[in-house]
Amino acid sequence: MAVKVETYDLNVYYGNVHALKGVSVRIDANNVTAVIGPSGCGKTTFLRVLNRLVDLDGAKVSGNVYLDGEDILNGIDVTSLRRRVGMVFQQPNPFPMSIYNNVAFGPRIHGIRDKRSLDRIVELSLKKAALWDEVKDRLYESALRLSGGQQQRLCIARALAVQPEVILFDEPCSALDPVSTAKIEELIRELRREYTIIIVTHNMHQAARISDYTAFFLNGELIEFDKTPQIFGNPQDRRTEAYINGIFG
Repeated sequence: MAVKVETYDLNVYYGNVHALKGVSVRIDANNVTAVIGPSGCGKTTFLRVLNRLVDLDGAKVSGNVYLDGEDILNGIDVTSLRRRVGMVFQQPNPFPMSIYNNVAFGPRIHGIRDKRSLDRIVELSLKKAALWDEVKDRLYESALRLSGGQQQRLCIARALAVQPEVILFDEPCSALDPVSTAKIEELIRELRREYTIIIVTHNMHQAARISDYTAFFLNGELIEFDKTPQIFGNPQDRRTEAYINGIFG
């Protein structure tokens, strides 16, 4: 299977804090990779490096990060990168505008103005996000009137609308109820057919349910990376086993 994302000796510093320490990992295309570890271990920093949001944090980054073999830390257009690598955040963050305009926002920024094209993109994106049937008759209502779970699926549709290759999820279910969480998990399983997905989660059961591979981080280091059944069933590092068994975290 083709490697989609690869990091080599990735280091991130926030001032004197060494947030990521020599992280090297290869992530295959069309898989779900879960990133687990205790709070402050570098999970979200790792995610934010992959679409250069870490640039906004004032961090110093060294090493290499490749997307389809192209080093994204050197000489790449960041706007183009963030179209290719979308992100869904912990808290649903719809724009204070209509459902339709939330989804059409990205395509418009990238130059699509034709109403028929935008209509097609909005419908397809909402269908992929399993939201179309719930909102197709209220597209011009405020997105802020949607439930929390619907808002999060709208944010996924918004990310899909610009046709990304990779979607980053930063604890997308932590603010949701169990029913909404189940819908998001089912959606992620479906999306892996077309996209490479990397998800940060504190929920061990969620990681085991939805991911193909799991990366365990601790104190800024990548301790172990393997197929999910191996990580949860027979981890090679005692620290991974201790974390999964709830001894710390």
